[in-house]
Amino acid sequence: MMAVSRRAALVGGVATIGLPGLAPAQGSDWPKGPIRVVVPFPPGGTTDAVARLLAAKVSDNTGWQTVIDSKPGAAGAIGAANVAKAPADGQTWMVTFDSHILSPAFTPNLAYKDSDLFNVMLVGRAPLAVACHPDRPYKTFADVVKDAKARPGKVSVGLLSASGALLLTVYLQKANGFQLNQIYYKGGAPTVQDVLAGVTDFTVTTLGILQPQFRSGKLRPLGTTGEKRAPGLPDVATLGEQGFNTYPTYSWWGVYVPASTPRPIVDRISVELTKAARSPDVAQKFAEQTEMEIIVSSPDEFAAFQQREQERWFKVIKENDIKSD
Repeated sequence: MMAVSRRAALVGGVATIGLPGLAPAQGSDWPKGPIRVVVPFPPGGTTDAVARLLAAKVSDNTGWQTVIDSKPGAAGAIGAANVAKAPADGQTWMVTFDSHILSPAFTPNLAYKDSDLFNVMLVGRAPLAVACHPDRPYKTFADVVKDAKARPGKVSVGLLSASGALLLTVYLQKANGFQLNQIYYKGGAPTVQDVLAGVTDFTVTTLGILQPQFRSGKLRPLGTTGEKRAPGLPDVATLGEQGFNTYPTYSWWGVYVPASTPRPIVDRISVELTKAARSPDVAQKFAEQTEMEIIVSSPDEFAAFQQREQERWFKVIKENDIKSD
């Protein structure tokens, strides 16, 4: 988790970020109080860090008070439902992770609809990575596939339940003719812990959570999932480069507000988030912590991106009858 001691007081999972006593921007009656920034995942993960970096910088730039409110559970669906039902006054934001858009396919009786939330900004993205313990004989993902073809269903992979990593791994097996033993986890950290311990043969997860293990030599990178090589792993070939039929796949972080939030307020939020994300100090921390490529899309671009991603991955879910666990 990012250290925010100079401007945050953490009480019961809620952190208030901002400089007390600073008034909202002159000439505007919005915001009318603290802005609640909901993070629908536990503190300490990449989404929590992204939210805190953005909220702290927005506060520094504007004087607005921002409050980080952690509401984890149900792969992000609990926090998303809370935001969907909040007043549409621009005082509630949600910073979330790519698995958010998969909830309609994985969560029965979801307590909200996609249309209850408005896409504000796709902040940025980072490729996934494939990793194994150095004791394993694999040097590339191609080595994993060769072993899996020789021993169908025996090579184990640790995967976050209801995630893009799960869907990509299922697609890779079907499109390239091999079979793995899929082990599901409730969080990204446990997948890394078990591959470190040798419980699983390899994992596919976010690059940011794996980079410290790569730098220390505790895990070996076998491939990345983007269109081009990751800047932090220039010597590691993408899955496409290794000859596999695949989709370029990324972790990504986005910002939503309740539907019907007035568009002028949405546009103001977008402007301030863009300034925050493109600030050199924030951009550097994003790169260090998550390998994030900053995108800062418009609301319309973000909505179109979400629709394309859902069409692609919902098709994979349906065709392969994928369950969340």
